[in-house]
Amino acid sequence: MRKKIFFCAFWILSQSFLLFGQVKTAFKTGKIASLKSASEHLFLAGNFNNWNPADSAWQMKPNADGSYQLLKVMPKGIYNYKITRGSWGTVECSTAGKGIDNRTLSVANDTLITLDVAAWQDNFATAAKQHTATAQVHIISDNFEIPQLGRQRRVWIYLPKDYASSKKKFPVIYMHDGQNLFDDYYSGYGEWGIDELLDKVLPQKECIVVGIDHGGDYRITEYDPYDSKYGKGVGADYIEFLVKTLKPYIDMNYKTKAGAKYTTIAGSSMGGLISMYATIKYPDVFGNAGIFSPAFWIAPEIYELAKQNQIGNKARFYFVCGDAESEDMVADMKKMAAIVQEKGVKPQNAPVVIIKGASHNEKQWNGDFSDFYKWLFK
Repeated sequence: MRKKIFFCAFWILSQSFLLFGQVKTAFKTGKIASLKSASEHLFLAGNFNNWNPADSAWQMKPNADGSYQLLKVMPKGIYNYKITRGSWGTVECSTAGKGIDNRTLSVANDTLITLDVAAWQDNFATAAKQHTATAQVHIISDNFEIPQLGRQRRVWIYLPKDYASSKKKFPVIYMHDGQNLFDDYYSGYGEWGIDELLDKVLPQKECIVVGIDHGGDYRITEYDPYDSKYGKGVGADYIEFLVKTLKPYIDMNYKTKAGAKYTTIAGSSMGGLISMYATIKYPDVFGNAGIFSPAFWIAPEIYELAKQNQIGNKARFYFVCGDAESEDMVADMKKMAAIVQEKGVKPQNAPVVIIKGASHNEKQWNGDFSDFYKWLFK
């Protein structure tokens, strides 16, 4: 009998823990731009549902007065999202037809969110995208072979202005999500503007940047060395491609400083995760890493990897994120920085930069890159 009473008490306690941190969030539309038909639906798409623009679990329900509402029980945290009519082509936008920043929601208590929508993207003619890459950006190949994955990928390279006339060799930064680095024409969410930033640096701080396109539907699994709900992680194979195929090609065909001290790997979100992994696994190849808004949440095994592996005291990591990205982003990043410092990395070689009010997008990373670059070439 005592065991039964104990079990019941434990069950009740466990349920209270499950509910702890869950709060009710009500979304309700206020003033919204007209829909094209009464049969259309409104959806919320954000980091709470992998940015699915037509997720039935996040469909808003119509009210008799013409408004829409959705009631959700959500864990406490920070969320970014937009409103759509079922696709990214019908996402909300400004009255001028321009894209708008993600909405940010900080869930701490039961709350009501009123959503006003100025306009819908499909009510405007699609603006012709323009090429924005500077003259220093070149495409090495649209179909560079990745034998480790049995795939091909576009690879970009940025060369300093005096590259052709100079006899010196240059450090190299390898970066993921190549579509979003140099040319707005190819970017999905805006570009980092790496070329415009580097065109302005002093000759003694010039470098080469190599950008590797992500694989679209393969992006998450290629940038994840571990299996997840999104599929089997092949990040180890992707990094082996960088180390054993791409870097040797770059060093053979371009004037590079090939040593780890002069070789950096950098990326954002999943790109931040795989950059961390690469630096831990291949410290003799990548001596520096730019860890922008890392998605450590998807691969918690990365912490144990950092603890178990030798991280040289000469290794350098630049950790940066916004405090409006997610509930765990800042804590996750600080946790990793603490691990590498415990392994002997000096604090100045593993700074943690938190940008107040910044969210998870290319606009933020464009602003972050300049300070990262100054740190890198101190």
